[in-house]
Amino acid sequence: MNGFKNVAQSFQVVKPALLCAALALLVACGAEPPTVTLKKVPAVRVADITDLTESPFPGKAKAGQEVNLSFRVSGPLVDFPVQVGDQVNQGDLLVRIDPKDYINSLGTARGQLERAEAAATRAKSDYQRIQRVYKADPGATSETAVDLALAAQDSSKATVNSLQSAVSAAEDQLKYTSLRAPFAGEIVSTYVDNYETVVAKQPILRLLDPSSIEFVIYVPESSISYVPYVESISVTFDAAPNFSIPATIKEVGREASQSTRTYPVTLVMSQPEGFEILPGMSGSALVSARLPKEAKQVGIELPATAIFSHRDPKKSFVWVMTASAEGDAYQVNRREVEVGGLSNSGAIIKSGIEVGDWVVVRGVNSITEGQNVRLDDYSDKGSEQ
Repeated sequence: MNGFKNVAQSFQVVKPALLCAALALLVACGAEPPTVTLKKVPAVRVADITDLTESPFPGKAKAGQEVNLSFRVSGPLVDFPVQVGDQVNQGDLLVRIDPKDYINSLGTARGQLERAEAAATRAKSDYQRIQRVYKADPGATSETAVDLALAAQDSSKATVNSLQSAVSAAEDQLKYTSLRAPFAGEIVSTYVDNYETVVAKQPILRLLDPSSIEFVIYVPESSISYVPYVESISVTFDAAPNFSIPATIKEVGREASQSTRTYPVTLVMSQPEGFEILPGMSGSALVSARLPKEAKQVGIELPATAIFSHRDPKKSFVWVMTASAEGDAYQVNRREVEVGGLSNSGAIIKSGIEVGDWVVVRGVNSITEGQNVRLDDYSDKGSEQ
């Protein structure tokens, strides 16, 4: 019995040694350790004014004014004098619906109004007459008769007012049978043919004004705060790379795309001489900007989602990513920052980070100090996806 116990105890001592020997053998044989998948973390590179000026922004041209025109009434078309490519002036007739039914409706409404006006005149005369009789001899008629005559007069007035509105509506319906150009431009598409029966709000044709061209670019949130300091913009199109067309900012979008974190900025330009910009043409805009000295001392703008508190709620921190020597891995480290206030698109950081730092902008509460991660670049320029 004691011999059996000694054997068992010897086996317990030998067992760990065997495991260590097996592991050493695996390493010696070249077995690779299991790979670790690094978490992908969204981050932006802290920008300066050069991020707005060094690279062109791709975009696409569109007409300054463009609209799909439709009727407000229904009926068969009888006149379609324009074709695709025609130039039209404001107020020109583009398409017309057969107006016969609407002319008849207007005539009916006017006839009803004339009869109502005649009845109102008679009711007014009757009321005045019976009122005079009642004042001259109260016994010759009753107060009830006076009240009834007054009610008839008021009712006839209301009928006249209602029919006047009906006549006005019928006049509008007749006017709506003619579709006219709301602005000078070019017919670029037609969706129906003459003599077809169309319904209200059905697209009939497309009109655009190519004399003024808009060009939409998308600026990343890390650079959008520098847009007010833009001094000049030049746009070149792929179809004519030798033409540089000056442009100005028309409007800046107030909401970033959820997928690309970029803001739409609409540029506007006039048609250049020697080259016609057509809607849909692709190109790129090169921006020239200069940051005033007083503005350089304000701070660096970051998305508000990049800032968090650690243990002291009075202090603010961000996660800064530093490239490691191992492939595409980055190490994340907590860094205290001084927040100077909020802006339209984020928070102003007065100190703690430098231009060129990579800062995590999402998921800051799911990261730990010293963690190795992969970079998901949220600061890239590009067109809207």
